[in-house]
Amino acid sequence: MSLNATPNAERLHIAIFGRRNAGKSSLINAITGQNLAIVSDVAGTTTDPVYKNMELLPLGPVTLIDTAGLDDTGELGAKRIEKTYGVLSKTDIALVCVDINLGIGDFEKELINEIKRKKIPFVVVRTKLDEGEKVSPQFEHEICVSAKTSENIFELKELIGKFNKKESGKRLVGDIINKGDRVVLVIPIDSAAPKGRLILPQQQTIRDILDSGAYAMAVRDSELEDFLLKFGNPDLVITDSQVFSRVSKIVPENVPMTSFSILFSRYKGELWEMAESAKKIDSLNDGDKILIAEGCTHHRQCEDIGTVKIPKWISEKTGKKIDFDFVSGGDFPKDLKKYSLIIHCGGCTLTETEVKSRIALAKAEKVPITNYGTMIAHLNGILERSTKPFKEKGE
Repeated sequence: MSLNATPNAERLHIAIFGRRNAGKSSLINAITGQNLAIVSDVAGTTTDPVYKNMELLPLGPVTLIDTAGLDDTGELGAKRIEKTYGVLSKTDIALVCVDINLGIGDFEKELINEIKRKKIPFVVVRTKLDEGEKVSPQFEHEICVSAKTSENIFELKELIGKFNKKESGKRLVGDIINKGDRVVLVIPIDSAAPKGRLILPQQQTIRDILDSGAYAMAVRDSELEDFLLKFGNPDLVITDSQVFSRVSKIVPENVPMTSFSILFSRYKGELWEMAESAKKIDSLNDGDKILIAEGCTHHRQCEDIGTVKIPKWISEKTGKKIDFDFVSGGDFPKDLKKYSLIIHCGGCTLTETEVKSRIALAKAEKVPITNYGTMIAHLNGILERSTKPFKEKGE
């Protein structure tokens, strides 16, 4: 991925919902001005959620999600509807398509109630205006459009633009550094490191440092000590969590230090909630179950951080016989009651909406949830130090 490319997780996710043949795919094509989605008179053409990244004015980089019909039938249809509802966990803005000639029925009412429960901004889009008459709005944000004639499509895009929360000004690291600061990134290059490139958290952190007018300097953990001797102490050290223990012993106490994972915990999740939950490790018992969740899917190697290193470190630290479950990608259990703790990755490939949805689900089940960086920092007795840069900012 180019450093200039907008990662999927940083794009506004706009999901289109509705019954079969409500005009969802036609609406996507009209909004984008391209034939991105297959349009057919046959009900149920769209079976699984379809994702398409693009630049959409006036919003900028977005991901459009076309979903299966809310009124799909049969056993397979029920599974498709379940996937459609699952899309809500990553939706920033929902468009509820309603055939102007059919009106709002039970399918739409149930969906809108769930959207409201999740506090997702939404627009009710009355489609097929060219085949019917405008109706009085029932919701605060509602519009009648025609994908065929493009009537009110521009107005719909302007309406969506009002919900663009991606312009909040939130920074990954830029708000805790100053112009001209020297920031050292500690990046181990081991068997798990991707050949010829940096992983997404490293790319995004570098870009945010550069946007701040600061200096980004990358070094392997094996050369960190020599680097500091040669160039002196930097203003901030950001390390891969896997080498937290080694790096904390090398970096002087007076130099602020944190990790990529902790940065993402603050950027997309709830840092202080996760920091407090990390302490649950101290009270684990034999037979307790821990869920380790990763947002992305990748080929797992012998020293994989999630499935190998973390379970090993926890077992060594606690001396307990812990059962571990592992999930990755879009999979995340709905029933979390059996777990004593959830340890999530940094979530760099997930949207903020999806990360916070998972945190909310854990909270609802009263299951503590932490992430890789905060948990590893706690295991090494440096959680206070690695979160200090944010406390000093007054958070």
